[in-house]
Amino acid sequence: MPPQSASVTRCLELDLGVGESPVWDDRTGRLVFIDILAPAIFRYDPESGAVERWDMPETIGSCGLCADGRIVAALRSGVFLFDPESGALDLLARPEPDRPGNRLNDGKVGPDGAFWIGSMDDTADKGPNAALYRVTADGAVTKVVEGLTVSNGLAWSADGRRMFHSDSRQTVVWIWDFDPATGAATNRREIRRLPEADGRPDGAAGDAEGCYWSAGVSAGCLNRLAQDGTLLQRVDVPILAPTMPCFAGPDLKTVYLTSLTTRRGDRAEAGGLYRLDGDLGIAGAPVARFG
Repeated sequence: MPPQSASVTRCLELDLGVGESPVWDDRTGRLVFIDILAPAIFRYDPESGAVERWDMPETIGSCGLCADGRIVAALRSGVFLFDPESGALDLLARPEPDRPGNRLNDGKVGPDGAFWIGSMDDTADKGPNAALYRVTADGAVTKVVEGLTVSNGLAWSADGRRMFHSDSRQTVVWIWDFDPATGAATNRREIRRLPEADGRPDGAAGDAEGCYWSAGVSAGCLNRLAQDGTLLQRVDVPILAPTMPCFAGPDLKTVYLTSLTTRRGDRAEAGGLYRLDGDLGIAGAPVARFG
């Protein structure tokens, strides 16, 4: 299938080091996202253009929305609950207290109401020393799988019966059978490899038809995969390094993209928050709230 192209609008003048983890808040009509390196959480109002910022005490890998209005955040050392109204930041869990070379990375709230969070080897050597965890509202941590290098790309099908997951360094995408009632993820199988030229898998989102949209950070594109790994669609975007898509708006058809600061050849680009002009022709899958 030949790739299609999409134009984008940069939403903010704000330059991001590593923009990531956009999540749509349907209650307020605002978009929450992060800059891993700032490190900070941001909240953007598409109607007014206003943006709020909360600096974090250490590197932040991802975030999600809580049922009580707080934000669940994966900082370098652990999972925290952040209250944007009071500024309170409370430790919930430390999944990897024995792995100082790692940091927490991509995470998302699953249909089971738990925060699924992966780690990554943050050393220069980048070995398979990371893992994927399930963290529940009582702070309990379950290790789901290990042997990862850079855990990434968590997303679920709209019916909650399939979980997608990737490893950016290993360039692999997996799918799992998922039970939204219990949070059990089973029968992991590899469905596709996405090397540099195809768009190394970074952050991702699920759509209403059960498919998977992966940000091709190395190739300036979005790849839509079926559950068997078939590449259904490639959308090239004029962004050097897109990091994660998010379906937003009342109908979940508006697509936002974060990106990271990078240089390729003679072209350099600061990371940012973008909105696709038009939509992808399909709605996104709703993302659950923690707890």
